Amino acid sequence: MSELTRAAAAHLALAPDQLRRRLDPARLPFETTADIEPLEATIGQPRALSALEFGLEIPTEGYNLYVAGRPGSGRESTVRRYLERYARRRPIPPDWVYVHNFKDPEQPVAIALPAGRGIQFARDMDEFVRAAQQAIPRAFESDEYDRRRREIVDRLERQRGELWTAAQEFAQQRGFALEATPAGVVSVPVVQGRPITPEAFEVLPAPVREDLERRNQEIQARIADTLREVRRLEKQAAERLRQLDREVALFAVGSLFDDLRERYADQPAVLAYLEEVREDLPDHLHDFFPPQAANVPPPIAQLQVVQQEEHLARYRVNVLVDNSRLEGAPVIFERNPSYYNVLGRIDYRAAFGAMVTDFSQIRPGALHRANGGFLVLHLADTLRNPFAWEGLKRALLSRQIVIENLGAQLLNPVPTASLRPQPIPLDVKVVLIGTPLLYHLMSALDEDFKELFRVRADFAPDMDWNDEHALEYAAFISRCVRDGGLRHFDRGAVARVIEYGARIVEHQRKLSLQLLEISNLVAEASYWAGKADRELVTAEDVDRAIEQKEYRSNLVEERIRELIAEGTLQIDTEGTRVGQINSLSYIQLGDYAFGRPTRVTARVSLGRGAVVSIEREIALSGPIHSKGFLILSNYLAGAYAQEFPLSISASITFEQAYEEIEGDSASSAELYALLSALSGLELEQGIAVTGSVNQHGEIQAVGGVSEKIEGFYAVCKSKGLTGGQGVIIPAANAQHLMLKDEVVEAVRQGRFHVWAVRTVDEGIEILTGIPAGERGPDGQYPEGTVHRLVSDRLRAYAERLRDFGSRRNERDDRARSSGDPTGQSEEGSPAQG
Repeated sequence: MSELTRAAAAHLALAPDQLRRRLDPARLPFETTADIEPLEATIGQPRALSALEFGLEIPTEGYNLYVAGRPGSGRESTVRRYLERYARRRPIPPDWVYVHNFKDPEQPVAIALPAGRGIQFARDMDEFVRAAQQAIPRAFESDEYDRRRREIVDRLERQRGELWTAAQEFAQQRGFALEATPAGVVSVPVVQGRPITPEAFEVLPAPVREDLERRNQEIQARIADTLREVRRLEKQAAERLRQLDREVALFAVGSLFDDLRERYADQPAVLAYLEEVREDLPDHLHDFFPPQAANVPPPIAQLQVVQQEEHLARYRVNVLVDNSRLEGAPVIFERNPSYYNVLGRIDYRAAFGAMVTDFSQIRPGALHRANGGFLVLHLADTLRNPFAWEGLKRALLSRQIVIENLGAQLLNPVPTASLRPQPIPLDVKVVLIGTPLLYHLMSALDEDFKELFRVRADFAPDMDWNDEHALEYAAFISRCVRDGGLRHFDRGAVARVIEYGARIVEHQRKLSLQLLEISNLVAEASYWAGKADRELVTAEDVDRAIEQKEYRSNLVEERIRELIAEGTLQIDTEGTRVGQINSLSYIQLGDYAFGRPTRVTARVSLGRGAVVSIEREIALSGPIHSKGFLILSNYLAGAYAQEFPLSISASITFEQAYEEIEGDSASSAELYALLSALSGLELEQGIAVTGSVNQHGEIQAVGGVSEKIEGFYAVCKSKGLTGGQGVIIPAANAQHLMLKDEVVEAVRQGRFHVWAVRTVDEGIEILTGIPAGERGPDGQYPEGTVHRLVSDRLRAYAERLRDFGSRRNERDDRARSSGDPTGQSEEGSPAQG
């Protein structure tokens, strides 16, 4: 760098202390993190915490919460702590069970019970079934049951015998006898005490046959009446036997029912169910008797046992939700929010070669478990699962949970029979966790979203760096140490972690709230302290953890640096060139970002005001870069084309760049290269540039400025530091610098420089060592300034273009006047040759 350039740049150079904010460990009021109480709450999120408290406490329907923030910002851990603390003060919600519906088996009945009584009710019904299996067979083996059954049977036999005796006498009086045959009771004529055959009947005189037929018809009518009366008596006897069985069965289990009714006297739904069980049980007494295993093959016997268990299952209870272990309202975090995991499902089981189901196969979803409390879901995971979001919305809008499988709806064109469990009323507060972008997209695309999620809790990405927040950072480190069983940090190490928090947020007055990244650094620093056999983590261990993390991730950066060092990628770090400059780009690869220099070149010629970006012409330019380039073109027009047209053709390109160019941070470098090409002034190649430019020539802030500076410093170091190298950045970015110690030390020793500029004029003076120049009252720039050289070049282009046009017009006029359509002069015409 020339002496003139040094003089022009001295007042714009940043001092070493401006390149990184440091925290003096002596300002921390503790020796180690062992002296600090671990952080219990969340740091730096007053807005989000206020929204959380409001959303949790407001009881109005629709005030579910959306927690917005970047991953790693402590969103989920904060939500968990707040919900668990708040849920303890809420009442425990009821248990929910499903039982068999004896009137409509396809629609199982849902019953709510106080917390803990659902599982007890299931145990009680299981014990009831076991006790009934013992009591009922024993009751039917009693002598009293046998006596009463015989009485009914004997009475039926006596009444039946009396009826048939009377019918027999009626037939004998009319000369007939009654005979029982497989086809029924028939009447046979009797002559002289002997039944006559059909052949003998046919030879009887006609009057005799007619008399016998008349009497036979009377007998047949009497037989029919007798049969009807017998059937009536048998039906009465069967009903008496059924009533006897019912009485005996109910007497056998009566005490069991009395115990259950007394135990659940305060639960009307349970009492109604028990009454239905009491009515149904006598009609299925055979299910309570042991299967008949005599002379039955083992597979058949086993099948009978399975069938009996299947039948008895209708008296058992399916406990859907058991809240017996809760100490307040439930807090459910559903990690896999599929449709069935959220809304529940109906399972099927194989039975005798078919898939069957019943109320016992109903399974709960996260909404069931969270009912009466809180359900936390990640929105992105929910949206990735088909039908889960629509099912969740439907449940929240209808305020009830309906369990229905998707298979029958989606795969079968014809509806098939399935269970339709009774819906369960829903009272839940849903907390969605996601990014701000997802919130805006859902608000715009889903009309129900804002109706259901009316409270938004925004987690900020950073907080102010002050003494209070520095102590909270230390308390957070103390919590990480205790939770992870790590080594404690001395205050020097804590200071380094705090500085790292400012670096990752790229601001000297802010601290990052990406607490996951901070906790990772704490764990890694503790590991390196252990490798060094230190009881306490020191600043050296924190620095090593940062270096090792970078080393694990910077392979691509090192390979690019090698290509530059060996000359494959052409980057000059010494000397001067016209129309050539080093621009700094920012590359993000996963969790690692770095800066790399790229050569920008410009060429100019006489033209008609076209300033062309080669990347834009071949569609390698993103929209933001294209915008920055158009701003650059308009700056030229505003600065120089007030008295004459912009008569140039200029092209600008990023050399050896084969990927898409995006962002406007290179627009100032493109402008410097163009000004150099127009003025003929050489630019210092040891100075790299970043910053966007507006139409008035003001340099605007860009991102990744620390990484860009460090990237160019590494290239200069590999090629050899000369003391004249450095980086020009926007002045607005000076507050964002948190450079590595090595770079700061190089600046302190004068081997590297960082300049902060506010305008193009300040930047071009550093790059050329020539004053930029200010327009005078006459509208002209002073002689020898950059702007004067550019203006003179552009004016000369305009005049040459004007003169060229004038000479061409004169030739055209002479050609037209001479009648030469070719436009040639007479002296040069072939006819005169």
